[in-house]
Amino acid sequence: MEISALIIDDEPLARKLISNLLISVSEIEVIGQCKTGQEAICLINELNPDLIFLDIKLKDMTGFDILERISVKAPVVIFVTAFDSYALKAFNFFAFDYLLKPFNEERFYISVKKAIETFNRKESLSLQKKVNDLLDHIQSPDLKSGNNQTKKIPIPLRNKTVFVDPNDILYITASNYYAEIYTEKKKYLLRESMHNLLRQLNSSCFIRIHRSTIINLDFVHELIHSSYGVVDVKMKDSNQFRISKSYKKEFLIKMGLRNEEVSR
Repeated sequence: MEISALIIDDEPLARKLISNLLISVSEIEVIGQCKTGQEAICLINELNPDLIFLDIKLKDMTGFDILERISVKAPVVIFVTAFDSYALKAFNFFAFDYLLKPFNEERFYISVKKAIETFNRKESLSLQKKVNDLLDHIQSPDLKSGNNQTKKIPIPLRNKTVFVDPNDILYITASNYYAEIYTEKKKYLLRESMHNLLRQLNSSCFIRIHRSTIINLDFVHELIHSSYGVVDVKMKDSNQFRISKSYKKEFLIKMGLRNEEVSR
């Protein structure tokens, strides 16, 4: 008997990555994908899946909100998250499995194996209690309301300070002691390290592809594959950047690709 699964994530690339990785898992059949919490609630209630891959932070609600609002028994849950503190402590305490973005294939298949074993042992009652206990434990206003969005970045500009919304940033490049922050309308100069800037940005959208380059995945237009495994990324404004070897694997995982897909 196959295990039915739903993939719930507001990032198309994240959904594609999970779907691609599950192709080789014969025990699991993907019966649907959801990009919003409301869509997920409807599909879970309608299809009653055995397993869900659940992103914690969706645009309209959190993964916890979804679990609170479904009317069917809780499926086996693998949480997919970019959080690195409060939520992870809760998952560890209640023995829930989770995938911390960006995750690699080995870590993914470990989680899938655990989920299959949980399903085969038919531990639905204990799982339901664990879900209820977890939801009771989650009290953080940020997690409950989904208000943990990255704050705007303050940039001093002559005699004033402007605030740049991270969602408007296409990419950031290093220039000596400064970072050049590019939006579709303007370039800003900020005296800040790439490392510190990356810590302020949403890790589900922004990724470092070179020592001197951070890009917003939402503005990627295409990848250009050259000889010897060299990959360049072309952004929506037509600017092109080389992906360095040390950042290539993580980038490909984020884009839902595997090394062999770009090296052939």
